[in-house]
Amino acid sequence: MSSVTNSDAAINAFVNAIHPNLNYIVANTAFSACLFTLAVVLLALSTKESRRRVVFRLNLFAICLALTMGIFVGLINGKAIVDPFNQVSTSMFITAVASIYFPPLLYDSILLCRLLALYPPARTSLVTLLKIFAFPFCVKCARVVVITFLIYENSKAATTTEVLVQDEANVWFRDPWLIAEWTLQISDNMYSVSLFLYNLHVRARPLKSKGGIPNRIRQVFYVSLANFIFPLVFDIAQLILVLTDHSPNTGGLLVLINNYVTVMGVMGATIWFSRLEWAYTHKEPLSDGMLRRPPELPMAPASGWMGRGEMVVIGTRALTLDP
Repeated sequence: MSSVTNSDAAINAFVNAIHPNLNYIVANTAFSACLFTLAVVLLALSTKESRRRVVFRLNLFAICLALTMGIFVGLINGKAIVDPFNQVSTSMFITAVASIYFPPLLYDSILLCRLLALYPPARTSLVTLLKIFAFPFCVKCARVVVITFLIYENSKAATTTEVLVQDEANVWFRDPWLIAEWTLQISDNMYSVSLFLYNLHVRARPLKSKGGIPNRIRQVFYVSLANFIFPLVFDIAQLILVLTDHSPNTGGLLVLINNYVTVMGVMGATIWFSRLEWAYTHKEPLSDGMLRRPPELPMAPASGWMGRGEMVVIGTRALTLDP
């Protein structure tokens, strides 16, 4: 009877030990599969012209980074389950941590490209560009410093992967570096998206409230807002957990999911707008009637703009022609 009890206790202890790792694997597998599917759709809807754009290439690079992160997360947690006494090397674990915390800088920079579209460097004075981009540039530099110290402080005294995992759990609660990073990330995103949406509203105000152009601008507004809201919710949830939860399991899972949600949001916007360009290229009508180019507004093939006084969105870029 005692042997059965001991066996049950050993099984329960093993299940409890691998439960966090299993949660990571399940979430990582599901979101990696979704991201890969969206990547295939993005490539299928892309045109020769869209593939030349910097935003499209940044999207592909972001997808590669997210999938690489997924591979590292899968290897580390899979190894912890099947061979808990012989985990991955410390260098691989540190690389995996870096692949989680550094790529959001790139994802947020893709969103910042919208401001470059509203303020083209060729038509905007240097003083104006400095006023607009000085703050996000300084914030991103600060984030790089914070993330570097975060990884260094958590790994400098570790000799084995087991010690690294334990140190990560010990310093999670109210870690000043994590709090600083997520606060800066929220500030960075709020600045970029708020300025973009404000300028979108101001430039759309002179347009008439009928026809296809206002509907198009309204759709740009909603998609841009959604790209900001969902990552913002996760950032706030991460801050709440790091301030209140002593265990990093739930918070770490949210950090992983937030990476995928951010990439999928940026890429989803690119896919959503790519269907417009694909329809124009293949001379196919859009089934929902949205984003249809009025016949009287010719499309300029050199720049991808669609007419004077109209806002054009390709990928995550919004361009406005002077009236």
